[in-house]
Amino acid sequence: MRFPRISRALQWGALLATSAWLAGCVTAPTKDYSAYRAAKPASILVLPPVNDAPEVQASASVLSQATLPLAEAGYYVMPVTLVSETFRQNGLEIAGDIHEVPTPKLKEIFGADAALYIRVTKYGTTYQVIQSATVVSVEARLVDLRTGEQLWDGRASASNQEGGNNSGGGLIGMLVTALVNQIINSATDAAHPMAGVATNRLLAVGAPNGLLYGPRSPQYGKN
Repeated sequence: MRFPRISRALQWGALLATSAWLAGCVTAPTKDYSAYRAAKPASILVLPPVNDAPEVQASASVLSQATLPLAEAGYYVMPVTLVSETFRQNGLEIAGDIHEVPTPKLKEIFGADAALYIRVTKYGTTYQVIQSATVVSVEARLVDLRTGEQLWDGRASASNQEGGNNSGGGLIGMLVTALVNQIINSATDAAHPMAGVATNRLLAVGAPNGLLYGPRSPQYGKN
């Protein structure tokens, strides 16, 4: 009894399917926390975020929501008002210029163990015909002010369309919803709540590839 020959296309399909399955079984690489754990930072200086988005309020929006998750994670965070006023008194009011200040100088002035450098890459609402999406994307790196070594880096995004907010009224309902959202977003800073979500995701502690707990947390040294 002769069996039918398997076509070359079918063989390639099976090979690709097997490769995809194997790739899905590979564990995503994790960060190297050896330098982070060795540095043991207890205090963090949060620098004003560099803003790559066209909305001028993006930096202040993210900065206002960056200190709380760090404090809750067990770190002492330098007061934002004090930090901003210190930079202003020294002629530094642009975030990009502040990020260029040498780490030994930041250590000398503020005495913090590490500095958090944040960059806002997206901030605002994009309008389309039948919907609008408000997106905020941020990235950051934690640097040891004693050595200048990078201890950690991460990025996160948030959108008000993540839940698939679709209108149940068909095309007319979608158009009305889009119009209402556009009016609301124009009258308010619709990206500010999304900045809070993105910033909390960015600075999440205990999550895979996230920050480590600080020394004031009961979970310190357990992750």
